[in-house]
Parts: sequence; C-alpha cells; structure tokens
Amino acid sequence: MDMNQYLEVFIEESREHLQNVNDQLMRFEKNTDDLGYVNEIFRSAHTLKGMSATMGFDDLAQLTHKMENVLDAVRNHQLDVHTEVLDALFESVDALEIMVQSISEGGDGQLDVKLLVQKLQRIVAEEPVAQHAASSIEYDELVETLLSQTVDQGFNAFEITVQLERTCLLKAARAYMVFDVLEQAGDVIKSAPTVQDIEQEKFESSFIVILVTNESHEKLQASIMEVSEVESVKIAAVPVKKETEMEELVSPEVAAAIQEVTVSAPSKSPVEEKRQPSNNKTIRVNIDRLDSLMNLFEELVIDRGRLEQISKELNNSELDETVERMSRISGDLQTIILNMRMVPVETVFNRFPRMVRQLSKDLGKQIELQIVGADTELDRTVIDEIGDPLVHLLRNAVDHGIEMPQARLENGKNAKGTIRLKAYHSGNHVFIDLEDDGAGINREKVLQKALDRGIIDGKTAETLTDKQVYELIFASGFSTAEQISDVSGRGVGLDVVKNTIESLGGSVTIDSSEGYGSRFSIQLPLTLSIISALLVQMSEERYALPLSSIIETAIVQPKEVMHVHGQKVIDFRGAIIPLIDLKELFTVPNSVQGDHYSVVIVKKGEKTAGLIVDSFIGQQEIVLKSLGHYLPGVFAISGATILGDGQVALIIDCNALIK
Repeated sequence: MDMNQYLEVFIEESREHLQNVNDQLMRFEKNTDDLGYVNEIFRSAHTLKGMSATMGFDDLAQLTHKMENVLDAVRNHQLDVHTEVLDALFESVDALEIMVQSISEGGDGQLDVKLLVQKLQRIVAEEPVAQHAASSIEYDELVETLLSQTVDQGFNAFEITVQLERTCLLKAARAYMVFDVLEQAGDVIKSAPTVQDIEQEKFESSFIVILVTNESHEKLQASIMEVSEVESVKIAAVPVKKETEMEELVSPEVAAAIQEVTVSAPSKSPVEEKRQPSNNKTIRVNIDRLDSLMNLFEELVIDRGRLEQISKELNNSELDETVERMSRISGDLQTIILNMRMVPVETVFNRFPRMVRQLSKDLGKQIELQIVGADTELDRTVIDEIGDPLVHLLRNAVDHGIEMPQARLENGKNAKGTIRLKAYHSGNHVFIDLEDDGAGINREKVLQKALDRGIIDGKTAETLTDKQVYELIFASGFSTAEQISDVSGRGVGLDVVKNTIESLGGSVTIDSSEGYGSRFSIQLPLTLSIISALLVQMSEERYALPLSSIIETAIVQPKEVMHVHGQKVIDFRGAIIPLIDLKELFTVPNSVQGDHYSVVIVKKGEKTAGLIVDSFIGQQEIVLKSLGHYLPGVFAISGATILGDGQVALIIDCNALIK
C-alpha cells in the first residue's frame, strides 16, 4: 500500500495529538490527583502509536509505546508521580515532536531514542506494571457444561494459544483481528487473560481462547496465521465430559444460567464493539487552494462594485433587483470564505506554557505564564508567521526580564514572576501584548551598549527619549547579555522579530519601567483582503476608512471646536477627544473649509479621535490591495482599493493616527 497519500494527514493529526499531550501534561503537573488528564494523554499517545506503526515510523511508535507503559502504571496507581516521571514524559514529547518535524520536512523520522527508552523502562521497572501471561486457562463449572452440550450437538471445542511476535506494538489490535477470525468460525466461550485485560494490552505476547466451532483444526490454524505479527498458533481439542455425566455435577444455579445461553448466540469481541462512525463534518484543505479561492473572489468583488455603479447610472429596476440579489449572495459567500481562513491564535499560544516551564526550570526561576484572548482570530497566513517572533520575545522575557527569585524578594516582589500574553482585536488589526513584571529595561545600559557598538554617537544619545532608547534593542546584533546562553543573549533575536513583524505589514513597540517590567506590543493586520469601509470625500479625492475602526459619524459646528495646547478638540459624549484634519495631514489640494465639520469618530483600543473630512459617500465592500515596494512606509495609509467607477481610493490606517 502506498502510504504517501496519507502522509499529510498523518503529520497534521500527529501534531494535534502531541499538542494535546503537552496541554494535558501541563494540567496534570498542577493537579497530579486528577487521573482524567492521564487517561486523555494515554488516548492520544495510543492513537499516535497506532498511526506511527501503520505508517512505518518505528522509532516514533517504539517511544510512544514506552510512554504508554509509564502512563498505564500511573493511571492504575502502580507508579507514584514525581518530577522524574513528568520530566521523562516531557522529554519524550519533545523527541516525538522532533521526529514528526523531520517527517514533515521529507525526512525518515528516525531519532536515537535509546537513552530515553531506557529511562522510561527504568521508571516502569521501579514499579512494575502487572502483566498477565497466558500460561493456562481455568475451566469453571459453567464453561464445562456449555462445552459438554455443544460437543453433544456435533461441534468441536478447541483451546487455542496464540503467540504474537515480541516486537509487536499493536497487541490489542492484533488480538482484535484474531478474535474477528475466530468469531467468523464459531463462538468464543472464554479467554485468558480476560477481555478487559486484552483491550488494555495487559498481557505479554500470548493469550488463550476457548472456541466452539464446526471448522477443522487445520483450517482454523491457517486462518489465524494470516493475521499479521502472529508468530505461532497451538490448537488442542478440549477434553469434554458427556452431558449425562455433567448433569449429575451441575448445580441448579448453573443449570438456570445455561438455559439462557445458546451455542448460536454471537459472542462479543475482546475489544470494545466498534461504535457507529459519526458523520465527519470536516475536511482538510490545502491553504494554497484557499488563497486561489480568495484571489478569484477579490476580482468578483471589484466587478460587483462596478455592476452596482452601472446599475445606479442606468436606473433600471430589473437590473437593480438582479444586482441587489447578486450582492447579497456574494456577501454571504464572502463571509464564508473569510471565516474559512481564520484561525484562533491559541494554535500558536498553546506551545508556550510548555516552553516557559522548561526555560524557567533550566534558569532556576519561578515564572507563571498567563494567556488572555487565545480565541482571538487571525488569518492563517499570519498565524503561520508569528510563532517565531513570539518565541523570541518570550525567551527574552524569561532570560532578561524576570529576575531570580532571591533578587525579586529583595526588591519586595513575589518570588514568582508573571508573564502575560494577551491578544485582542482593534479595528482592522490584532494586537498581541507581551508584558512581564521583571526588571524592565536599563536605559543607561542600553545606551552604553549602543555607543560601544557604534549604533549611535554621543551627540545623538543625549537627544534620545526613553522610547527611542528602548527601540535600540531592535538593532541588528544588539545584546546587553554579559554571557552567551542557550536561552537568549546571542544578539540574533529582537532584530529578527522586528523584521518579521514588519514584513507582515505590522509593527512592534516597547514600553518599559525600570524595576517594574516591560511590555512589547505587536500590531498585526488581519490581512483580510476584503473589508467593509466608509468612503469619504476630501476635495476631489476619495478615501476609505475601515468600518471596524469607526464608532460613528457626526456633523460638528465650528463653534463647538475648542483648542487645547494648540490641538483642536471637541466634547464628544462627555469626553474630550482630539480632532485630526485629514486634508492638512495628507496635503489635499484645493481644500476649502465649509460651514461645518464632517467628523468620523474612530477608536484604537480605549482611545478615540475625530477625523475631519469634507463629506461622507457611503459604506462599501472593498478589496484591500498593497501599495507594494514602490511606496513603502507611507504614513497612515495601509493600502488602496479600486472603486466601482475604476478610480483608486487610498485606505486610511486609523491605528497609526491615534497615539
């Protein structure tokens, strides 16, 4: 069988299972009395083992199998949970992730895991798990009576001993296949170990089954040997007493039980009966196909705008109705396509608690990671890119930001430091804030390092504000670390962060208070190419304002405008907000002030401002187009769009206007 067609599904599902194992291990570490977490981990590990063995990735399957032994001992109260056990399980998950990553990059998924396997074996050996060997099977009164009756009716009774290969990883699955063969031939009366033990793989490599059948000895043996990884099969006839002899020995209770059992009654499988498969409502789609779908739909939106414009000009009722219906249908289609591409940021955030745990342990620090807004959604293409920048920032916060416990206590702080990772929507952007309550940034130390490296000169250093000084840590190769470590301090972190975020059309800023902590704020575009916008007129030019940034529109009389420190402000619902004249900001030609101000009230987080325009045109769905490399870094302009009449309108970035 060609397994390559299943490889992509295997990689995706393996990552999902490993993430689940990581999450549940983190929760179990905080509450080792709750074995529900262990059962969940065991299920994911068992599924991963089966998938890996089927795909032929033996190292992956072997390591997962050893993890299962440890987990099984824990959930059966045969192994006390301590730091060594948890560390070994976390190390195993790390190794599994490396192997899955190797497979995704075209490798063979092989990794030397001998030392890790030995560690897991040693842990289990300390508290051995009860394994049931199939050396013999007991014939109780009920079984003997049943066998006696069936033999009198002309059936054969066999005691079958099945030996699986020692290297078999899916013992329960192989046992199920053997029982399936036996059930097609007759009825299973009893097994050793018990059905439950076989389901949970609590047997070494062999088991015994008592079977009543019409099939011959030779045919049964041949059918069982066709099952993969069966090493040998021994079949012996069961010596059965005649029914007349048994009647004298049978107690009334057993006789009553026998009456309820018939030879033809089907017996249950040793593994849980298969549940009816649920109707799968999801499919996996390559992201490139969604990109192609989005590009085609963008062209459709532009043409839709053109049709709406033509419809207004012709004033034809039938055309108006058709265009209106097409607009509604395409609007619904647009919502579906955009939602298909949206992914919660928790897909990135989920791996950070495990990372912070390991780093804090390596550095001897006590750190708590708090995650807020993990359900905030971003476009899939952005999600794929922000993981590495966030890893850099987190490692930097753990290494440079949070102090050692003793130093924190001396400064009147809690010994345990806190790092807060928060994601939230604002306008057409998503903000990700990373805040710690550590030592903050030492202004003088940063300045001195910048001077030593020649990043700035002495004259410039005297004029820099605190915020400008903090920005220096994004310079290429900049580091304040006294010693190079594996965590951070190699001088190749924060400049990469800034470059990556800016390549996505975003930005990153720093706020810090020495002795109290730092906050890195990342602003990212949703990269939803189609957005709802308010079109506004300024002289002969038209601009678009994303509707998600707008609170409302208002008409303001000149007498209502006040001046504070040279800044125009208005009283908006009891709050003083600044006014920004977009005609002055963008130097719009032939600008003439009317007898009133048309103001668009916009927001960024909790901050608001009023944008002065000439007039409001109306709401419209627009396609966001990048300005490209020819016009990089234009202030407060996030892109452009093509309107229905073929004209181009610039899209205003409201977040850039509010500081």
